[in-house]
Amino acid sequence: QVQLVESGGGSVQTGGSLRLSCQVYGYFYGLYCMGWFRQAPGKERENVAIIYSPGEATDYADSVKGRFTASQNTARTTWYLQMNSLKVDDTGTYYCAAHVGWQNCTRQDVVNYWGQGTQVTVSS
Repeated sequence: QVQLVESGGGSVQTGGSLRLSCQVYGYFYGLYCMGWFRQAPGKERENVAIIYSPGEATDYADSVKGRFTASQNTARTTWYLQMNSLKVDDTGTYYCAAHVGWQNCTRQDVVNYWGQGTQVTVSS
């Protein structure tokens, strides 16, 4: 069984930075992916970043490209989302999620594991 525990949310002003962490308890064998999703108030949850392991290839939503960076530590026990140049529109609850395999990583209805979510608030 895999458990994901997030941390690192908070409140910042426009242009600021935050780094979210997702601690992974458990172990994945073979191919897997880690996604970061967010849900803004009144909106549906959306995927903002995916990192594929092994290999650490990444993919980002257009809205965050060039500003957000997904990564993991060497031991693959902690995943990160570095968020720079934050905008008010980045406000929301951020979730990490993990999925076995490289397919369906952005499909919220089939993703295997979810973190509890952490709040990010960006003010002008």
